[in-house]
Amino acid sequence: MAQSVVPATGASAITPISAKAIAPWAVFFGILMLVLLYFVGAEQGATALIAGEGVHEWVHDGRHLLGFPCH
Repeated sequence: MAQSVVPATGASAITPISAKAIAPWAVFFGILMLVLLYFVGAEQGATALIAGEGVHEWVHDGRHLLGFPCH
């Protein structure tokens, strides 16, 4: 049990990530979250993009969990 997981030199192996590297991913996930929020909160309402009850049934419990009325 004399083995150590931490480097003996004391140097950190963690490298910082720049904001330029994170920005495209942040924008992508932000847009993805807005699309998901639309489908959970507003689809099958006045602004329905997809006809029928399919989307409503898939996100029904999520609507109630997030406090969106649907009945």
